[in-house]
Amino acid sequence: MMKNIFLLFLVLATVSCKKSAVAKVDDKNVELAKERDVKYENLPVISFDKASYDFGTIDEGDVVESTFMIKNVGKSDLIIKNAKATCGCTIPDWPKEAIKSGESAPMKVKFNSRGKRNKISKTITLTTNTEKGREYVKITGFVTPKENK
Repeated sequence: MMKNIFLLFLVLATVSCKKSAVAKVDDKNVELAKERDVKYENLPVISFDKASYDFGTIDEGDVVESTFMIKNVGKSDLIIKNAKATCGCTIPDWPKEAIKSGESAPMKVKFNSRGKRNKISKTITLTTNTEKGREYVKITGFVTPKENK
């Protein structure tokens, strides 16, 4: 039984190898690919003035804030559906209205260092209507712990 299956596989492999690559192309798939490419070339494209912000060294309990400028360099409106940080100590305030092609809008990010110590790295994930669907910015820094008295 195994010998028959192997022989059948060998015959099919030999026959399929004799077709040219062009003969294997399905015209329907080519048309679908063209439609997909047109769709993607009209999507919004997000650009940030900076991918990350290093707030340096702060004392535990300090609150720091930074603004990321978001620019739509694509061809259609950019919509940010949500922005979420890796923990509740970091709060993003993102544009709720669509950002038109060629326009910019600020996203403020506030970090509360209460209860945080040492090296900090927080990622903010934006859920968007871009090709990737998710975009990221990051804040980093160092929090000097309070001395226990």
